[in-house]
Amino acid sequence: MSGTVKKVTDVAFKAGKKIDWDGMAKLLVTDEARREFFNLRRAFDEVNTQLETKFSQEPEPIDWEYYRKGIGTRLVDMYKQHYESIEIPKFVDTVTPQYKPKFDALLVELKEAEEKSLKESERLEKEIVNVQSLKKRISTMTADEYFAEHPELKKKFDDEIRNDNWGYSHYKEEQNA
Repeated sequence: MSGTVKKVTDVAFKAGKKIDWDGMAKLLVTDEARREFFNLRRAFDEVNTQLETKFSQEPEPIDWEYYRKGIGTRLVDMYKQHYESIEIPKFVDTVTPQYKPKFDALLVELKEAEEKSLKESERLEKEIVNVQSLKKRISTMTADEYFAEHPELKKKFDDEIRNDNWGYSHYKEEQNA
């Protein structure tokens, strides 16, 4: 096996082992996202399998004697000479160094977005608990109890009453518009 192909195969195999497919699948919300994720995983596994099998094996050695018997020595020797003179260039990765900083920056951005999302989820969960609690108590709650929980609304209503603005001016403006 050529050194380059073996290295690529080893890297792909190790990358496949490090991917937390189950962890990522748990984060998916929609059925469409799950289908796309499944397709991605299947494609990754197929490519990885090909790298591990088809491209990681040494080619079968050529039986030059077999061909000499059927075709002739001169032509086979010419092919053998050309075959043995072929040099496969070493792979030089020029792409990864260009995109690695961009990828690393995206990972940082992703981590920040994840933290922001988790904080927003916590806030929304608290708000849901508050709304559910309020929903249970609203039918027996007095205005004073409600305003005790929402002092900003009490201030707004008190200001409107104090300014003799009973909320009708907004209605009149809409009617005149």
